[in-house]
Formats: sequence, C-alpha cells, structure tokens
Amino acid sequence: MERIATCACGKLRAICKGEPVKVSLCHCLECQKRTGSTYGIGAFFDRAQVRIEGGSAAYARLGDSGFAVNLHFCPDCGSTVFWEPQRRPDMIAVGVGSFADPGFPAPSQAVYDQHRHPWVPALE
Repeated sequence: MERIATCACGKLRAICKGEPVKVSLCHCLECQKRTGSTYGIGAFFDRAQVRIEGGSAAYARLGDSGFAVNLHFCPDCGSTVFWEPQRRPDMIAVGVGSFADPGFPAPSQAVYDQHRHPWVPALE
C-alpha cells in the first residue's frame, strides 16, 4: 500500500509505503503550536518507507528528550508535512492530516496527556 501526504498547495509530498510503525497523538505544547490545534497526530514510518518529493524548509527545535526534532514544511504554503526526530534517526514522522484520508489508522498511543485540553476526550 502507498499513501501520499501533501502540503496545502501540493508542492511538498511524502510518499509512504506500507503501514506506519505507530500512530501517536501528542498533546505537548510544541505540537499545539506547530498545528495551531489542541494536539498533533503523527504517523511514524521507517525512513526507508518514505520518499520525499518537492522542496522543504526546515525548523529545528529541541524536544523534551534533549534531542532535536527537524520539522519540514512547504516554503510556499507553510504546511508542516513531516518531521525527523533525531532521537529516532531511522524514522520519519508524517502529519496524519497531511494524508487527508479519513480512513487512516487511528492513533495507538497518546503522549503528554498532562497538556491535554480538558474538553478533548482522552484516547482510549
């Protein structure tokens, strides 16, 4: 199976083969800032499963782990499509919303629940 994630204008694409290793819902404050929403959801793939097409700009930030996270976004429309967690250099995370696929697998874990907005239901 192949899934394609794109930015809003379509110039940056992540073509992912197979199923994600995991899908994680993150309530951390940095994901809230990155998405402009109350959480972010990332699908983590083995690096070898992902092919990137189009140009991206990057922003590096330190994660709570002390390792950098390199966020890649479209230089034209600004949409973050994927990120590289340096703590797991063998993985690439792709924003689930970038797939625009309501049938995409649901998250299997939630992290940083202490920052979950109280009106957002907890992941079961």
